[in-house]
Amino acid sequence: MGDTVVNTDVKQVGSENALVIAVSHGAVFGAEDEDVHGVAFPLLQAVQKVNERLQQLKSSDSEPVQLEVVLICTNRAQQQQRDQVQTRTRAQGLQIHKFSFSCEDDFTDSLLENKVHLFLTTNSDEATQAANKGVLSAVLDPESACGPSEKLRIMFCGDAISDPGAESMSGSRQAKQVFWSHLGKIRQKFGVEDSPLTLVLLSSHGGIDGCCSALRSLRTAGLNVDEAYCLGGSPRKLIMSVLRPHFLLGAPEE
Repeated sequence: MGDTVVNTDVKQVGSENALVIAVSHGAVFGAEDEDVHGVAFPLLQAVQKVNERLQQLKSSDSEPVQLEVVLICTNRAQQQQRDQVQTRTRAQGLQIHKFSFSCEDDFTDSLLENKVHLFLTTNSDEATQAANKGVLSAVLDPESACGPSEKLRIMFCGDAISDPGAESMSGSRQAKQVFWSHLGKIRQKFGVEDSPLTLVLLSSHGGIDGCCSALRSLRTAGLNVDEAYCLGGSPRKLIMSVLRPHFLLGAPEE
């Protein structure tokens, strides 16, 4: 069983009002002994922008919500250098709510213990382990995940939503519904203009009917996207470089 350390430097939120995102240490940082930024670094900066805006709305909001970040550390050196891990994130200006220290074999127990809604990693084996435990998971691709640090951009694979059998990285259907619902509530806090959170639907292989079906599924769960694209079989790599999402949920391999 892993050990979770609460970061007292960051204001905590009630679990019932938090959308909990867990990110692997390796996705946030590069080399162990260097201050190298990993693919998830700008993602966490963008998450902080969303939370800052939510905090501004809190005084007049009857139902406050927030994104909570859990850093998952499975490396043996990280286990032995807990203080250094926390100091490093503080020095980098990252607001991590909790640190979870566990071994590679039981880190999924920590995901369940912390009621994680989404697990992000650069390791496909870790994503598969989490998905097998029913935790919604996604692999961060350094080549395509290049979202800006000032706005959180989340992309959904319309093909996987309209045809669940096409989805390669998943969790349980219930986990997806819960994530969509929580995320939808957060997006509703902001207007159409100047939102720190943008939700995008991308359908690569299906036609317009499949895209519309995916939109209906998301809306039924309480989530409305800001942008929707139907590629009709064209490769998604080029448009991904233009749209610049931080991650793509439910995408099968091309």
